[in-house]
Amino acid sequence: MSNSTYKPVPREEEDAAVMKKALATGGDKSSMMPSLLPIASYCFASIMMTVVNKFVVSGKGFSMNFLLLAIQSMVCVSCVLVAKKSGVISFRDFDMQDAKKWSPISMLLVSVIYTGSKSIQFLSIPVYTIFKNLTIILIAYGEVIWFGGRVTALTFVSFIIMVISSVIAAWSDISNALDDTWTAQDPAAAIGGLHVVQNALAHVNVGYLWMFSNCITSAAFVLTMRKRIKVTGFSDWDTMFYNNLLSIPVLAVFSLLVEDWGADNLNRSFPPETRTFLLSAIAFSGAAAVGISYTTAWCIRATSSTTYSMVGALNKLPVAASGMIFFGDAVTPGSVSAVTVGFLAGVVYAIAKNNQKKSESARNQADAIIPLSNRKP
Repeated sequence: MSNSTYKPVPREEEDAAVMKKALATGGDKSSMMPSLLPIASYCFASIMMTVVNKFVVSGKGFSMNFLLLAIQSMVCVSCVLVAKKSGVISFRDFDMQDAKKWSPISMLLVSVIYTGSKSIQFLSIPVYTIFKNLTIILIAYGEVIWFGGRVTALTFVSFIIMVISSVIAAWSDISNALDDTWTAQDPAAAIGGLHVVQNALAHVNVGYLWMFSNCITSAAFVLTMRKRIKVTGFSDWDTMFYNNLLSIPVLAVFSLLVEDWGADNLNRSFPPETRTFLLSAIAFSGAAAVGISYTTAWCIRATSSTTYSMVGALNKLPVAASGMIFFGDAVTPGSVSAVTVGFLAGVVYAIAKNNQKKSESARNQADAIIPLSNRKP
């Protein structure tokens, strides 16, 4: 075929083809939709997921995290099976060989979602949101080590800003914890100042321990899953189906072995007066996980991967604000500064990744145009 008849495929069509494979929902119609609807849907799903999880685990006596996660996974699997049965999405049927290959990923996922639920139980939503940025740094350097990735100068600047925002958030959080402790103590009890400080910091430190564990396990999960996807050839919906399905028995077993299933503890975790509402909230959060996956794909397909990255950065503000609005998280100069700096870090990171993508695309095009070897006619 001569060069005069060759027509390059536009990038938008390539993205639409990829997303159509993942969604199997008729890409032509959704590509006509306004960009605002998928963006708003993605933001709403992610905010609701965070807020509902925080609400469920914030009960005074709640200690059934494994049970909570098992219910969410069951709801998630049920939702994707119903969607598949309805013809909305498409993914491969269950196969034992695929399950064996994917089981290590599911074990990592269990550790990710458990440490995430524990960290958000002890930390405020703004602090949790800001510290999740540190996972990006671990993943980026993991890709450099194992996949030959590259960290550009602007990306490195965004990492520095992420670390600064985390330091500001931690300083503000610890200061608020100490202030609340001193305010709550009567003068007689406050005489043992060091003991009071130690008690205040103990609760905060537990939250940060879970948070750092979540960052490490999240990075390990993403990097390992990237390798495993190449072996199995899983699509996005295949990944979601196997991740949640295989995690259910693990979560159920850990719940039975580790958690207290006595009547007293069940009543503390799920008070009779709010039990129905709590279980409904848990079911909703499981469905929201499906919503996040769908709206993520929808947002990328209806806009672009660059727009999605920017939306993810901008979304940190409303997610952090939701904690201040719904859970009374402290609104102080320190907390506002931490959220603002974290938001800036996200924007810089999105711009850096977009620039890197453009640079790599231009380099690939140059390699295709410039002959790399002699050709014989």
